[in-house]
Amino acid sequence: MSNHYHNPVLLYSCIENLSIKPNGIYVDLTFGGGGHSNEILKHLNENGKLFSFDQDEDAAKNVPHDNRLTFIPQNFRYLKNYLRLNGVTQVDGILGDLGVSSHQFDVAERGFSIRLDADLDMRMNQKSELTAFDILQAYSIDQLAAIFRNYGEIKNAGTLAKLIFSAKEITPIKTINEFKEVIKSCTPVFEGNRYLAKVFQAIRMEVNNEMEVLKECLTQCVEILKPGGRLVIMSYHSLEDRLVKNIMKTGNIEGIEVKDIIYGTSKKVFKILTSKPIVPTEEEIKLNSRARSAKLRVAEKI
Repeated sequence: MSNHYHNPVLLYSCIENLSIKPNGIYVDLTFGGGGHSNEILKHLNENGKLFSFDQDEDAAKNVPHDNRLTFIPQNFRYLKNYLRLNGVTQVDGILGDLGVSSHQFDVAERGFSIRLDADLDMRMNQKSELTAFDILQAYSIDQLAAIFRNYGEIKNAGTLAKLIFSAKEITPIKTINEFKEVIKSCTPVFEGNRYLAKVFQAIRMEVNNEMEVLKECLTQCVEILKPGGRLVIMSYHSLEDRLVKNIMKTGNIEGIEVKDIIYGTSKKVFKILTSKPIVPTEEEIKLNSRARSAKLRVAEKI
């Protein structure tokens, strides 16, 4: 694992709450630089198994040679299918760090960073067709405004969308610097970086269809976990966190309580182990500023 690739957030809290059985079967939904996966492997004996997913081709370069680890170069929305292909229907624990890796931010040509100029890309899976450029070029004012409002919680989403739409009608917006210049007039002077980070986050979430993917994955997690198995999910956005809370509270992403037909009581799928989310310490945030918005929630399958 390369520490330069990604510093795993809340590493020891994640591992501790996964409550690893040495001979258990575990899933890391987002391999990235391998920080969480490598730590899980330290707790497994020769009979333990770990399945790690990552759709980013760059992540494959970090995979260690270990017979207990099966790396699956796919989006975690295909969790159930690829586990079945490997002869697995149920697991003892699932860990998911939903954040973007430091590597993706720090490599300019990936187009994730507000600091580095590059083509507007933002694809986590570099084989995907849809890029940030495509979205900005093809979407209507209303579609753009909805993305910025819902995924970025941008207060002036309408104004922002109109600026982009007017500019692209004259000439295509191809690079990050061109995009920043286009939206300069509605970017707050004193909170420019924070604003741009939210704008880029919104576009990235749309490019990678992140909310739908997460919904599919969490729904599959309910089915795949064994009784007593742990679900350990770290989110960085209020919409993600809401889905995680819903699945842990009710067993479905909508957060709708399911009643027992005979007794009329709520049917619990999970025992929630974190009444409030675990968050990084100030010390960890100093070491890794991207940890600031992380929220870790843990539940155990009943």
